Amino acid sequence: MKVVPVIISGGAGSRLWPASRQSHPKPFLKVADGHSLFQHTVLRVGSIKGVVELVAVTSGEHLFLTKDEFDELDSVVLPRTFLLEPEGRDTAAAVAAAAIHAKATQGPDAILCVFPADHMVGNLPAFLDVMCRAIEHAKLGRIATLGITPTRPDTAFGYIEADGEKVVRFVEKPDLDTAKAYVASKRFFWNAGIFCFSAQTMLDEMASHCPAVIQAVSDSYENGRFSQGEGFAKIELAPEHFGSAPRISLDHAVMEKTNKLAVVACDMDWNDIGSWNAMADLIAPDQSGNRIRGDVHMVDTTGSYVSSDKRVIGTVGVSDLVIVDSPDALLVASRDRVQDVKKLFEGLKATNESAYIPCGHKHRLENPGRIDLVIIEVQSGDYLGEDDIVRFDDVYGRT
Repeated sequence: MKVVPVIISGGAGSRLWPASRQSHPKPFLKVADGHSLFQHTVLRVGSIKGVVELVAVTSGEHLFLTKDEFDELDSVVLPRTFLLEPEGRDTAAAVAAAAIHAKATQGPDAILCVFPADHMVGNLPAFLDVMCRAIEHAKLGRIATLGITPTRPDTAFGYIEADGEKVVRFVEKPDLDTAKAYVASKRFFWNAGIFCFSAQTMLDEMASHCPAVIQAVSDSYENGRFSQGEGFAKIELAPEHFGSAPRISLDHAVMEKTNKLAVVACDMDWNDIGSWNAMADLIAPDQSGNRIRGDVHMVDTTGSYVSSDKRVIGTVGVSDLVIVDSPDALLVASRDRVQDVKKLFEGLKATNESAYIPCGHKHRLENPGRIDLVIIEVQSGDYLGEDDIVRFDDVYGRT
């Protein structure tokens, strides 16, 4: 049995601004023990029995961040492959690329276990046990999805309604009254977004339920750029094909349509780090219910989360706040409004523009306005010299 864990590392983590940015997204945030969320995921999934290769699906922009995350973990020596998406097309396309790759390298019976890169699990033995059960389902041609036993009514998660191991339906994030009813019924589980299946099973189901996705991603994989490094392989999916894949989640593309689905219920102290409240939960509270990180001093402060990378933070006479200080931005929010940080992020994103230009692409930058434009260029790659630049047309007369 060959097991291939697939780590999906996408999304900006907009609810964790200002620590999470487009250029340094949520999976790379460090937690109290010094490891990032991504590294915790690597360590966890690398412990599954039968693992032969680790696959990370990410963007070219984040390749070197992702590679550095692996390099810092001396204990993880498994072969790794970076599948680089030229643009985000949601999870169906990402999983399709991983399934195509696993079949090509490990065979059609290879078992893929798909994980988001930004979760935490407190009970590793329970995690390994549930993955063994999920893999058994996958070996029988089923698609296993993990259902987390809910500990509270929560409106931030999607839910799975189940009858034993049979999935009845997937439900989008509910309102609070509906979430309370779900938890009370004992029939609903949090949807962790963790799946297990054989490469061939997923490819067959995608061919039936989302053929446009599998066709576009197959063409992108076949026309991609393949290269090898020390201990890793890199596959740059061809943008001209990948961009034609429909933008759709795996849940909507396959999970809601397949008849091969099985839910594996589990309680493994799981936490989706989707907000500052979730990040705060990783730190033990003091006697006043405060959770702090960094040089923080408090007077008459209760129920607050305060985090600082460098500067001293002082609070007086406040309660139930989230305060996060970074080198260039400060967030102050009520703890019951942390989900709305996403709105703040989207507003700021509209005023902070950036562009990623893949290696070898012909391009030109122009400022059509009347105000001076400041451009910060960040190069990444194996060679950072300037003598490989070819100027096709230069209105400034440079040679």
